[in-house]
This record gives sequence, C-alpha cells and structure tokens, in this order.
Amino acid sequence: MTIEVIGAGWGRTATNSLKRGLERLGFGVCHHMWEVANDQERLVPLWNAALDGNPDWHSVFDGNRSAVDWPVAGYWQQLAEFFPEAKVILTTRTPESWYASISETILQVIDDPEQAPEPARPVSRMAKRAVTRSIGSDWSAEALMGRFREHEERVRTSLAPERLLVFDPRDGWEPLSDFLNVSVPTEPFPRSNHRDEFFANMDDIQ
Repeated sequence: MTIEVIGAGWGRTATNSLKRGLERLGFGVCHHMWEVANDQERLVPLWNAALDGNPDWHSVFDGNRSAVDWPVAGYWQQLAEFFPEAKVILTTRTPESWYASISETILQVIDDPEQAPEPARPVSRMAKRAVTRSIGSDWSAEALMGRFREHEERVRTSLAPERLLVFDPRDGWEPLSDFLNVSVPTEPFPRSNHRDEFFANMDDIQ
C-alpha cells in the first residue's frame, strides 16, 4: 500500500475534518495525530525515529492511503518526494484565526507534555518535537503567524499546480472531489475537532 494523498496543512487548519472527508471519499484510514495517539506503542517510536533522521515511511504508513496533520505536515516535502504519485492538499485559513486556534489547543498540550493525562504523555512528548520542528521556539503571535505564512508560501511555490490543492474546507466537497477524481458526496462536508472536542480526544487517549 502507498500514500496517495499527503496533507501539508499544519494542525488547526481543519486537518481532522480533512481526515474524515478523505475517509468518506475512500482514502482511509487516514493517518493523523489522533491515529498516532491511539496506536502509540507502534507509531510513537516510528515517528521519534523519523524525527531523529531515520524514517521508515512504509512502516509509519502501513495500512494507510492518506496522511494529514502533524507530524505528517512537517515532512510534506520529503513525503512528496518519497511518494511521487501522491497528491498534496494544503488546508488553509487566515494566520490570525490559526494562531487563535493553536494557542488554545495544541500549544497548551505541548508546552508541558508531562501535564497531559499520563496515557497521553508519550504522544505529547513526540508531538512537541514534531510541532516545534515546524513552528520553532518563539510562540509569540507575530512569530507564529510569520512562520505560518512562510510555510504556506513554500508549499504553494514548490509543487506543480496539478499536484497541489489549496483547500479551504468551507468550500465543501467539490474542489476536493474534483482534485481527487471522485464523486461528490451528498452530505455536508464534515466539520470537527473544535476546542472542546480536541480536549475530549486528549482525555480519551489510553
């Protein structure tokens, strides 16, 4: 099995909604940080190895056809080269709304992984490594929004237009379905992982 869809959008750009959308379109189970959290014994060591510079991508994505969110989004370029037939989706939102969202969710968890519920600590430690690899150590609003803009610009300018979809989930199924050459579902595009759901998912990690 090989990865057919790579998500380049950072966490809190509707990556969980994209995960659900891709699964509905037949590209699941989609690899996402929540999948890592729920299979920590296998996946956390594999991702730590990747962060150490020794990735085993086939093992990381065993059983997946699509992959989004961090840690994936921090390796989008390497993954696009490793899976040359894969299409890339950049989920996007305004830098201001992204900063407001990440500061209320992910940054609270990775700021001190030891304060996470005990079962979630291994994935929280790895997540801190993965996220700070992308966003750096200066978490001021100005610095983070600047890094966000730079990341989006790098994705937009690094790939051929036919290989990249810049996707705002508010646009619904049509651009995503057209890009992936699949039928448009009749139900609304999924909306998920708001702040309360994020912390409920953290509490559910075992």
